[in-house]
Amino acid sequence: MQINSPHFKESAKIALHDVGLQKALGNLKAGFPTKRAAAVARLPEFDQLRDEAAALKNHIIENLDIYLEEFEANVLKNGGHVHWCRTADDACKTVLDICKEVDAKTVTKGKSMVTEEINLNDFLEKNGIEPVETDLGEYILQLRGDHPSHIIAPAIHLNLEDVSDIFHEKHKRPKSDDPAVLMQEAREMLRKKFVAADVGITGANFCVAETGSTLIVTNEGNGDLTQTLPKTHIVVTSIEKVVPTLEDMTLFLRLLARSATGQEFSVYNTLSTGPKRAEDQDGPENFHVVLVDNGRSDMVGGELQDMLRCIRCSACMNHCPVYGAVGGHSYGWVYPGPMGSVLTPQMIGIEQAGLLPNASTFCGKCESVCPVRIPLPKLMRHWRENEFSKHLNPKAVRWGLGSWAFFAKRPRLYRWLSRAANKSMRLLGRQNGKISKLPMASGWTQFRDMPAPANRTFMDLYKTQKASEKSS
Repeated sequence: MQINSPHFKESAKIALHDVGLQKALGNLKAGFPTKRAAAVARLPEFDQLRDEAAALKNHIIENLDIYLEEFEANVLKNGGHVHWCRTADDACKTVLDICKEVDAKTVTKGKSMVTEEINLNDFLEKNGIEPVETDLGEYILQLRGDHPSHIIAPAIHLNLEDVSDIFHEKHKRPKSDDPAVLMQEAREMLRKKFVAADVGITGANFCVAETGSTLIVTNEGNGDLTQTLPKTHIVVTSIEKVVPTLEDMTLFLRLLARSATGQEFSVYNTLSTGPKRAEDQDGPENFHVVLVDNGRSDMVGGELQDMLRCIRCSACMNHCPVYGAVGGHSYGWVYPGPMGSVLTPQMIGIEQAGLLPNASTFCGKCESVCPVRIPLPKLMRHWRENEFSKHLNPKAVRWGLGSWAFFAKRPRLYRWLSRAANKSMRLLGRQNGKISKLPMASGWTQFRDMPAPANRTFMDLYKTQKASEKSS
Protein backbone atom coordinates (compact mmCIF):
# COMPACT_ATOMS: atom_id res chain seq x y z
CA MET A 1 0.00 0.00 0.00
CA GLN A 2 1.43 3.33 -1.04
CA ILE A 3 2.01 5.98 1.60
CA ASN A 4 -0.26 8.96 0.97
CA SER A 5 -0.36 10.37 4.50
CA PRO A 6 1.45 13.58 3.49
CA HIS A 7 -1.59 14.37 1.30
CA PHE A 8 -4.16 14.08 4.10
CA LYS A 9 -5.53 17.61 3.64
CA GLU A 10 -6.08 17.19 -0.08
CA SER A 11 -7.60 13.73 0.39
CA ALA A 12 -9.90 15.00 3.14
CA LYS A 13 -11.22 17.81 0.92
CA ILE A 14 -12.00 15.32 -1.84
CA ALA A 15 -13.68 12.97 0.64
CA LEU A 16 -15.92 15.71 2.01
CA HIS A 17 -17.39 16.24 -1.47
CA ASP A 18 -17.61 12.55 -2.44
CA VAL A 19 -21.35 11.86 -2.48
CA GLY A 20 -21.00 8.07 -2.47
CA LEU A 21 -18.50 8.09 0.38
CA GLN A 22 -20.63 10.42 2.47
CA LYS A 23 -23.60 8.12 1.97
CA ALA A 24 -21.53 5.14 3.15
CA LEU A 25 -20.17 7.03 6.15
CA GLY A 26 -23.72 7.93 7.11
CA ASN A 27 -24.37 4.21 7.55
CA LEU A 28 -21.35 4.00 9.85
CA LYS A 29 -22.57 6.79 12.10
CA ALA A 30 -25.97 5.14 12.47
CA GLY A 31 -24.58 1.65 12.98
CA PHE A 32 -21.60 0.71 15.12
CA PRO A 33 -21.85 3.42 17.83
CA THR A 34 -25.50 2.67 18.53
CA LYS A 35 -24.92 -1.09 18.63
CA ARG A 36 -21.91 -0.70 20.91
CA ALA A 37 -23.86 1.45 23.36
CA ALA A 38 -26.66 -1.13 23.52
CA ALA A 39 -24.21 -4.02 24.04
CA VAL A 40 -22.36 -2.16 26.78
CA ALA A 41 -25.61 -1.30 28.54
CA ARG A 42 -26.39 -5.03 28.76
CA LEU A 43 -23.10 -5.73 30.57
CA PRO A 44 -23.00 -3.83 33.91
CA GLU A 45 -19.41 -4.89 34.62
CA PHE A 46 -18.11 -3.54 31.29
CA ASP A 47 -16.04 -0.72 32.83
CA GLN A 48 -14.59 -3.09 35.42
CA LEU A 49 -13.54 -5.43 32.60
CA ARG A 50 -11.89 -2.49 30.83
CA ASP A 51 -9.82 -1.76 33.92
CA GLU A 52 -8.81 -5.41 34.22
CA ALA A 53 -7.94 -5.62 30.52
CA ALA A 54 -5.81 -2.46 30.61
CA ALA A 55 -3.93 -3.72 33.68
CA LEU A 56 -3.40 -7.15 32.11
CA LYS A 57 -2.13 -5.62 28.87
CA ASN A 58 0.33 -3.47 30.83
CA HIS A 59 1.59 -6.59 32.60
CA ILE A 60 1.97 -8.44 29.30
CA ILE A 61 3.93 -5.61 27.67
CA GLU A 62 6.23 -5.32 30.67
CA ASN A 63 6.93 -9.07 30.39
CA LEU A 64 6.60 -9.38 26.62
CA ASP A 65 9.81 -11.33 26.11
CA ILE A 66 8.81 -13.95 28.68
CA TYR A 67 5.38 -14.60 27.20
CA LEU A 68 6.64 -14.63 23.61
CA GLU A 69 9.28 -17.20 24.47
CA GLU A 70 6.69 -19.32 26.27
CA PHE A 71 4.42 -19.05 23.24
CA GLU A 72 7.25 -20.10 20.91
CA ALA A 73 8.17 -23.07 23.10
CA ASN A 74 4.60 -24.37 23.05
CA VAL A 75 4.18 -23.87 19.30
CA LEU A 76 7.32 -25.94 18.78
CA LYS A 77 6.07 -28.53 21.27
CA ASN A 78 2.87 -28.84 19.23
CA GLY A 79 4.84 -29.44 16.03
CA GLY A 80 4.69 -25.93 14.59
CA HIS A 81 7.32 -23.37 13.64
CA VAL A 82 7.89 -19.79 14.78
CA HIS A 83 9.67 -17.14 12.70
CA TRP A 84 10.86 -13.86 14.28
CA CYS A 85 10.78 -10.94 11.86
CA ARG A 86 12.09 -7.52 12.81
CA THR A 87 10.95 -5.70 9.65
CA ALA A 88 8.19 -5.89 7.06
CA ASP A 89 10.69 -7.10 4.45
CA ASP A 90 11.82 -9.89 6.77
CA ALA A 91 8.23 -11.02 7.23
CA CYS A 92 7.41 -10.99 3.51
CA LYS A 93 10.55 -12.97 2.64
CA THR A 94 9.78 -15.48 5.39
CA VAL A 95 6.25 -16.08 4.07
CA LEU A 96 7.60 -16.41 0.52
CA ASP A 97 10.19 -18.97 1.62
CA ILE A 98 7.49 -21.07 3.31
CA CYS A 99 5.34 -20.90 0.18
CA LYS A 100 8.26 -21.94 -2.01
CA GLU A 101 8.97 -24.94 0.23
CA VAL A 102 5.56 -26.37 -0.67
CA ASP A 103 5.65 -25.08 -4.26
CA ALA A 104 2.58 -22.90 -3.66
CA LYS A 105 0.88 -21.23 -6.59
CA THR A 106 -2.29 -20.00 -4.88
CA VAL A 107 -2.71 -18.64 -1.36
CA THR A 108 -6.02 -17.95 0.34
CA LYS A 109 -6.04 -15.24 3.01
CA GLY A 110 -8.21 -14.35 5.95
CA LYS A 111 -8.57 -10.69 6.91
CA SER A 112 -5.33 -9.39 8.41
CA MET A 113 -4.26 -5.81 8.98
CA VAL A 114 -0.67 -6.94 9.63
CA THR A 115 -0.41 -8.38 6.11
CA GLU A 116 -1.68 -5.03 4.82
CA GLU A 117 0.96 -3.33 6.96
CA ILE A 118 3.79 -5.37 5.44
CA ASN A 119 2.27 -5.19 1.93
CA LEU A 120 2.30 -8.97 1.61
CA ASN A 121 -0.11 -9.33 -1.32
CA ASP A 122 1.96 -7.23 -3.70
CA PHE A 123 5.12 -9.03 -2.62
CA LEU A 124 3.62 -12.46 -3.31
CA GLU A 125 2.23 -11.38 -6.68
CA LYS A 126 5.64 -10.07 -7.75
CA ASN A 127 7.05 -13.49 -6.94
CA GLY A 128 4.52 -15.48 -8.94
CA ILE A 129 2.06 -16.44 -6.19
CA GLU A 130 -1.63 -15.50 -6.36
CA PRO A 131 -3.06 -14.27 -3.04
CA VAL A 132 -6.87 -14.49 -2.78
CA GLU A 133 -8.67 -12.49 -0.09
CA THR A 134 -11.56 -14.53 1.29
CA ASP A 135 -13.21 -12.08 3.70
CA LEU A 136 -16.14 -10.66 1.73
CA GLY A 137 -15.13 -7.04 2.22
CA GLU A 138 -11.48 -7.75 1.42
CA TYR A 139 -12.49 -9.83 -1.62
CA ILE A 140 -14.53 -6.92 -2.97
CA LEU A 141 -11.61 -4.54 -2.45
CA GLN A 142 -9.17 -6.89 -4.14
CA LEU A 143 -11.39 -7.05 -7.21
CA ARG A 144 -11.42 -3.24 -7.28
CA GLY A 145 -7.65 -2.89 -6.71
CA ASP A 146 -8.56 -1.09 -3.50
CA HIS A 147 -7.43 -1.21 0.12
CA PRO A 148 -9.28 -1.34 3.46
CA SER A 149 -10.57 1.91 4.91
CA HIS A 150 -11.56 0.40 8.25
CA ILE A 151 -10.15 -2.30 10.53
CA ILE A 152 -13.18 -4.55 10.99
CA ALA A 153 -15.32 -3.40 8.03
CA PRO A 154 -12.72 -2.95 5.29
CA ALA A 155 -15.19 -1.99 2.55
CA ILE A 156 -17.30 0.35 4.65
CA HIS A 157 -16.58 3.19 2.22
CA LEU A 158 -18.53 1.37 -0.52
CA ASN A 159 -22.24 1.14 -1.24
CA LEU A 160 -24.30 -1.75 -2.59
CA GLU A 161 -24.18 -0.42 -6.14
CA ASP A 162 -20.36 -0.34 -6.02
CA VAL A 163 -20.32 -4.06 -5.16
CA SER A 164 -22.85 -4.90 -7.85
CA ASP A 165 -20.80 -3.02 -10.46
CA ILE A 166 -17.50 -4.74 -9.68
CA PHE A 167 -19.09 -8.21 -9.48
CA HIS A 168 -20.73 -7.61 -12.85
CA GLU A 169 -17.40 -6.52 -14.33
CA LYS A 170 -15.28 -9.33 -12.88
CA HIS A 171 -17.74 -12.23 -12.64
CA LYS A 172 -19.53 -11.51 -15.94
CA ARG A 173 -22.94 -11.97 -14.34
CA PRO A 174 -26.04 -9.73 -14.33
CA LYS A 175 -26.10 -6.89 -11.85
CA SER A 176 -28.16 -7.29 -8.69
CA ASP A 177 -29.30 -5.03 -5.87
CA ASP A 178 -29.99 -7.99 -3.58
CA PRO A 179 -27.22 -8.47 -0.97
CA ALA A 180 -28.08 -12.16 -0.59
CA VAL A 181 -27.59 -12.75 -4.33
CA LEU A 182 -24.24 -10.96 -4.27
CA MET A 183 -23.04 -12.92 -1.24
CA GLN A 184 -23.99 -16.22 -2.88
CA GLU A 185 -22.13 -15.14 -5.99
CA ALA A 186 -19.01 -14.44 -3.92
CA ARG A 187 -19.30 -17.86 -2.22
CA GLU A 188 -19.45 -19.63 -5.57
CA MET A 189 -16.40 -17.76 -6.86
CA LEU A 190 -14.37 -18.36 -3.70
CA ARG A 191 -15.29 -22.01 -3.19
CA LYS A 192 -12.92 -23.30 -5.88
CA LYS A 193 -10.19 -21.01 -4.53
CA PHE A 194 -10.54 -22.54 -1.06
CA VAL A 195 -10.22 -26.04 -2.48
CA ALA A 196 -7.30 -25.26 -4.79
CA ALA A 197 -5.19 -23.23 -2.34
CA ASP A 198 -1.76 -24.60 -1.47
CA VAL A 199 -1.33 -22.31 1.56
CA GLY A 200 -3.74 -20.50 3.87
CA ILE A 201 -2.66 -17.27 5.56
CA THR A 202 -4.50 -15.73 8.49
CA GLY A 203 -3.77 -13.13 11.09
CA ALA A 204 -4.32 -13.66 14.81
CA ASN A 205 -6.35 -11.64 17.25
CA PHE A 206 -4.50 -13.29 20.12
CA CYS A 207 -1.62 -15.73 20.64
CA VAL A 208 -1.93 -17.83 23.80
CA ALA A 209 1.39 -18.44 25.54
CA GLU A 210 0.33 -21.36 27.75
CA THR A 211 -0.92 -23.50 24.84
CA GLY A 212 0.93 -22.16 21.79
CA SER A 213 -2.45 -21.46 20.15
CA THR A 214 -3.51 -18.63 17.86
CA LEU A 215 -7.06 -17.29 17.72
CA ILE A 216 -8.96 -15.64 14.90
CA VAL A 217 -12.27 -13.86 15.42
CA THR A 218 -14.58 -13.68 12.39
CA ASN A 219 -18.24 -13.43 11.45
CA GLU A 220 -18.10 -15.21 8.09
CA GLY A 221 -16.30 -18.51 8.62
CA ASN A 222 -13.89 -17.88 5.76
CA GLY A 223 -11.02 -17.90 8.22
CA ASP A 224 -11.80 -21.49 9.20
CA LEU A 225 -11.73 -22.63 5.57
CA THR A 226 -8.54 -20.68 4.98
CA GLN A 227 -6.64 -22.35 7.78
CA THR A 228 -8.00 -25.92 7.63
CA LEU A 229 -8.27 -26.81 3.91
CA PRO A 230 -4.71 -26.08 2.64
CA LYS A 231 -1.80 -28.29 3.64
CA THR A 232 0.08 -25.33 5.10
CA HIS A 233 -1.26 -22.68 7.48
CA ILE A 234 0.75 -19.50 8.04
CA VAL A 235 -0.24 -17.12 10.83
CA VAL A 236 1.11 -13.59 10.32
CA THR A 237 0.71 -11.54 13.46
CA SER A 238 2.45 -8.92 15.58
CA ILE A 239 4.35 -9.44 18.80
CA GLU A 240 1.97 -7.57 21.12
CA LYS A 241 -0.91 -10.00 20.41
CA VAL A 242 0.35 -12.54 22.95
CA VAL A 243 -1.69 -13.25 26.12
CA PRO A 244 -0.61 -15.50 29.01
CA THR A 245 -3.54 -17.94 29.26
CA LEU A 246 -6.79 -19.02 27.65
CA GLU A 247 -8.64 -17.45 30.56
CA ASP A 248 -6.91 -14.12 29.86
CA MET A 249 -7.94 -14.42 26.23
CA THR A 250 -11.61 -14.70 27.21
CA LEU A 251 -11.38 -11.41 29.11
CA PHE A 252 -10.45 -9.62 25.89
CA LEU A 253 -13.08 -11.49 23.91
CA ARG A 254 -15.80 -10.15 26.21
CA LEU A 255 -14.66 -6.64 25.31
CA LEU A 256 -13.73 -7.07 21.64
CA ALA A 257 -17.02 -7.88 19.92
CA ARG A 258 -19.03 -5.47 22.05
CA SER A 259 -16.62 -2.64 21.24
CA ALA A 260 -16.30 -3.53 17.58
CA THR A 261 -19.72 -4.49 16.23
CA GLY A 262 -21.99 -4.38 19.26
CA GLN A 263 -22.26 -8.17 19.37
CA GLU A 264 -22.18 -10.15 22.57
CA PHE A 265 -19.66 -12.44 20.89
CA SER A 266 -18.31 -12.88 17.39
CA VAL A 267 -19.84 -15.73 15.37
CA TYR A 268 -16.58 -17.66 14.95
CA ASN A 269 -13.77 -17.76 17.53
CA THR A 270 -11.32 -20.31 16.16
CA LEU A 271 -8.24 -21.60 17.97
CA SER A 272 -5.37 -23.22 16.05
CA THR A 273 -2.87 -25.30 18.01
CA GLY A 274 -0.19 -26.71 15.73
CA PRO A 275 -0.54 -28.86 12.61
CA LYS A 276 -2.97 -31.73 12.12
CA ARG A 277 -2.47 -34.69 14.44
CA ALA A 278 -2.76 -38.32 13.38
CA GLU A 279 -6.24 -38.64 14.86
CA ASP A 280 -7.54 -35.37 13.34
CA GLN A 281 -9.93 -35.61 10.38
CA ASP A 282 -8.80 -32.32 8.85
CA GLY A 283 -6.36 -29.47 9.30
CA PRO A 284 -3.00 -28.35 7.89
CA GLU A 285 0.05 -30.58 7.77
CA ASN A 286 2.33 -27.60 8.41
CA PHE A 287 1.80 -24.77 10.91
CA HIS A 288 3.91 -21.60 10.90
CA VAL A 289 3.66 -18.44 13.00
CA VAL A 290 5.37 -15.32 11.64
CA LEU A 291 5.85 -12.82 14.47
CA VAL A 292 6.24 -9.28 13.17
CA ASP A 293 7.95 -6.51 15.13
CA ASN A 294 8.10 -3.64 12.61
CA GLY A 295 8.82 -0.95 15.20
CA ARG A 296 6.72 -2.28 18.05
CA SER A 297 9.61 -3.23 20.35
CA ASP A 298 10.80 0.37 20.13
CA MET A 299 7.53 1.41 21.78
CA VAL A 300 8.08 -0.74 24.87
CA GLY A 301 9.18 1.41 27.80
CA GLY A 302 8.57 4.63 25.90
CA GLU A 303 5.87 7.28 25.72
CA LEU A 304 3.91 5.25 23.15
CA GLN A 305 3.82 1.99 25.11
CA ASP A 306 0.11 2.41 25.91
CA MET A 307 -0.65 2.01 22.20
CA LEU A 308 0.52 -1.61 22.38
CA ARG A 309 -2.62 -2.36 24.41
CA CYS A 310 -4.76 -1.94 21.29
CA ILE A 311 -6.92 -4.99 20.43
CA ARG A 312 -7.96 -3.62 17.01
CA CYS A 313 -11.66 -3.21 17.77
CA SER A 314 -12.08 0.04 15.77
CA ALA A 315 -14.23 1.70 18.47
CA CYS A 316 -12.05 4.80 18.32
CA MET A 317 -12.65 5.39 14.61
CA ASN A 318 -16.33 4.41 14.83
CA HIS A 319 -16.84 7.34 17.22
CA CYS A 320 -14.32 9.81 15.76
CA PRO A 321 -15.90 12.91 14.16
CA VAL A 322 -12.91 13.32 11.83
CA TYR A 323 -12.97 9.72 10.59
CA GLY A 324 -16.75 9.96 10.28
CA ALA A 325 -16.37 12.98 8.00
CA VAL A 326 -13.51 11.91 5.71
CA GLY A 327 -13.29 8.10 5.96
CA GLY A 328 -10.26 5.86 6.24
CA HIS A 329 -8.53 6.37 2.90
CA SER A 330 -7.87 10.02 3.69
CA TYR A 331 -5.35 8.92 6.32
CA GLY A 332 -3.19 7.61 3.52
CA TRP A 333 -1.91 4.34 4.95
CA VAL A 334 -2.99 1.09 6.61
CA TYR A 335 -4.32 2.30 9.97
CA PRO A 336 -6.93 5.09 9.96
CA GLY A 337 -8.67 7.05 12.68
CA PRO A 338 -7.25 7.95 16.09
CA MET A 339 -5.33 4.70 16.55
CA GLY A 340 -3.78 5.20 13.11
CA SER A 341 -2.82 8.74 14.01
CA VAL A 342 -0.64 7.24 16.74
CA LEU A 343 0.62 4.08 15.01
CA THR A 344 1.31 5.47 11.55
CA PRO A 345 3.95 8.05 12.61
CA GLN A 346 5.71 5.27 14.52
CA MET A 347 5.84 3.03 11.47
CA ILE A 348 6.44 5.40 8.57
CA GLY A 349 7.89 8.39 10.43
CA ILE A 350 6.47 11.66 11.70
CA GLU A 351 8.05 13.35 8.68
CA GLN A 352 5.47 11.66 6.44
CA ALA A 353 2.59 11.29 8.88
CA GLY A 354 2.70 14.61 10.72
CA LEU A 355 -0.74 15.68 9.53
CA LEU A 356 -2.50 12.71 11.13
CA PRO A 357 -2.07 13.49 14.87
CA ASN A 358 -3.13 17.03 13.99
CA ALA A 359 -6.34 15.75 12.39
CA SER A 360 -8.18 15.52 15.68
CA THR A 361 -10.61 17.68 17.60
CA PHE A 362 -9.26 16.19 20.86
CA CYS A 363 -12.86 15.72 21.96
CA GLY A 364 -11.71 12.62 23.86
CA LYS A 365 -14.44 10.32 22.54
CA CYS A 366 -11.86 7.83 21.27
CA GLU A 367 -10.35 7.42 24.72
CA SER A 368 -13.76 7.22 26.39
CA VAL A 369 -14.84 4.21 24.27
CA CYS A 370 -11.50 2.36 24.08
CA PRO A 371 -11.95 -1.07 25.73
CA VAL A 372 -8.38 -1.02 27.06
CA ARG A 373 -8.35 2.68 28.01
CA ILE A 374 -5.62 3.89 25.66
CA PRO A 375 -5.10 7.66 26.16
CA LEU A 376 -5.20 8.39 22.44
CA PRO A 377 -5.36 12.22 22.69
CA LYS A 378 -2.29 12.18 24.94
CA LEU A 379 -0.40 9.99 22.46
CA MET A 380 -1.39 12.21 19.53
CA ARG A 381 -0.18 15.18 21.57
CA HIS A 382 3.17 13.39 21.93
CA TRP A 383 3.49 13.32 18.15
CA ARG A 384 2.50 16.98 17.87
CA GLU A 385 5.26 17.86 20.31
CA ASN A 386 7.69 15.63 18.42
CA GLU A 387 6.79 17.30 15.15
CA PHE A 388 7.25 20.76 16.65
CA SER A 389 10.61 19.89 18.21
CA LYS A 390 11.87 18.70 14.81
CA HIS A 391 10.71 21.95 13.14
CA LEU A 392 8.43 19.99 10.80
CA ASN A 393 5.36 22.20 11.19
CA PRO A 394 4.50 24.67 8.43
CA LYS A 395 6.00 28.13 8.98
CA ALA A 396 2.56 29.64 9.50
CA VAL A 397 1.85 27.19 12.36
CA ARG A 398 5.19 27.82 14.02
CA TRP A 399 4.74 31.58 13.64
CA GLY A 400 1.27 31.38 15.15
CA LEU A 401 2.40 29.30 18.13
CA GLY A 402 5.41 31.56 18.63
CA SER A 403 3.21 34.64 18.61
CA TRP A 404 0.81 33.09 21.10
CA ALA A 405 3.74 32.15 23.36
CA PHE A 406 5.05 35.73 23.20
CA PHE A 407 1.78 37.15 24.50
CA ALA A 408 1.11 34.28 26.93
CA LYS A 409 4.38 35.11 28.71
CA ARG A 410 3.15 38.71 29.18
CA PRO A 411 -0.13 38.39 31.11
CA ARG A 412 -1.13 42.07 31.05
CA LEU A 413 -0.64 42.36 27.32
CA TYR A 414 -2.40 39.01 26.79
CA ARG A 415 -5.47 40.13 28.79
CA TRP A 416 -5.63 43.44 26.96
CA LEU A 417 -5.55 41.71 23.58
CA SER A 418 -8.11 39.14 24.76
CA ARG A 419 -10.55 41.92 25.66
CA ALA A 420 -9.93 43.63 22.31
CA ALA A 421 -10.43 40.39 20.37
CA ASN A 422 -13.52 39.61 22.42
CA LYS A 423 -15.07 42.96 21.58
CA SER A 424 -14.20 42.66 17.88
CA MET A 425 -15.72 39.19 17.61
CA ARG A 426 -18.91 40.35 19.36
CA LEU A 427 -19.23 43.06 16.75
CA LEU A 428 -18.83 40.50 13.95
CA GLY A 429 -21.59 38.36 15.43
CA ARG A 430 -23.88 41.13 16.61
CA GLN A 431 -26.71 40.31 14.17
CA ASN A 432 -27.47 36.72 15.12
CA GLY A 433 -24.87 35.81 17.71
CA LYS A 434 -22.81 33.80 15.21
CA ILE A 435 -19.75 34.48 13.07
CA SER A 436 -20.00 32.96 9.59
CA LYS A 437 -16.55 34.06 8.43
CA LEU A 438 -13.65 34.73 10.75
CA PRO A 439 -10.27 36.06 9.58
CA MET A 440 -7.39 33.60 10.19
CA ALA A 441 -9.91 30.83 10.97
CA SER A 442 -11.41 30.13 7.55
CA GLY A 443 -10.79 26.40 7.96
CA TRP A 444 -13.22 26.41 10.87
CA THR A 445 -15.87 28.83 9.65
CA GLN A 446 -15.93 27.37 6.13
CA PHE A 447 -18.02 24.47 7.44
CA ARG A 448 -19.63 25.84 10.60
CA ASP A 449 -20.59 29.11 12.26
CA MET A 450 -18.63 30.16 15.31
CA PRO A 451 -20.66 31.41 18.29
CA ALA A 452 -19.90 34.98 19.21
CA PRO A 453 -18.11 35.26 22.58
CA ALA A 454 -19.86 36.32 25.78
CA ASN A 455 -19.85 39.93 26.90
CA ARG A 456 -17.21 39.33 29.53
CA THR A 457 -13.99 37.35 29.43
CA PHE A 458 -13.16 34.57 31.87
CA MET A 459 -10.62 36.79 33.63
CA ASP A 460 -13.24 39.52 34.13
CA LEU A 461 -15.64 37.01 35.64
CA TYR A 462 -12.87 35.58 37.80
CA LYS A 463 -11.97 39.02 39.18
CA THR A 464 -15.62 39.76 39.94
CA GLN A 465 -16.02 36.43 41.71
CA LYS A 466 -12.87 36.94 43.81
CA ALA A 467 -13.96 40.48 44.74
CA SER A 468 -17.37 39.15 45.75
CA GLU A 469 -15.77 36.49 47.95
CA LYS A 470 -13.58 39.07 49.70
CA SER A 471 -16.47 41.42 50.40
CA SER A 472 -18.58 38.63 51.82
